Amino acid sequence: MDIAGEYRIPAAREAVWAALNDPAVLARCIPGCKELEQVSPEEMKAKVSLKIGPVSATFAGTVRLEDVRPPEGYTLTGQGNGGMAGFAKGRAAVSLAEEGAETVLTYTAKAEIGGKIATLGGRLMQSTSRKLADEFFGKFAAEFGAAGAETGPVPDDATKAMI
Repeated sequence: MDIAGEYRIPAAREAVWAALNDPAVLARCIPGCKELEQVSPEEMKAKVSLKIGPVSATFAGTVRLEDVRPPEGYTLTGQGNGGMAGFAKGRAAVSLAEEGAETVLTYTAKAEIGGKIATLGGRLMQSTSRKLADEFFGKFAAEFGAAGAETGPVPDDATKAMI
């Protein structure tokens, strides 16, 4: 499953970069985040509770920062295990570009799921992934006092075909 998005944040790129690397900010923005602990400059451990369709689970996992290019962006790789509910793993490339007094944050992500949650169907998983991304970036933009700063996710070809 692939998703992508672009968000305008009314803050300098350096401030957005600092927030993207602050575990306290991330914990406030990640939907369902119960714990987020930085274990090294490149790795964090997390516990996140989510409800996807009829399945509720708490996922425990790790996130690693790779290809770090301050303040331009990085690649996140992560994996989480939700016990009987299944697992999720993925990779996201995040880029920051200055545009006047704003920062344009773009991302492309690829996710893989397995177990019980994988039986829910592609459309439900795709729409849930987009909803969670919108919720995260909406909260993230609000950290900078922005209301409605995001332009939202950019539909991929499969989503365009459904519209």
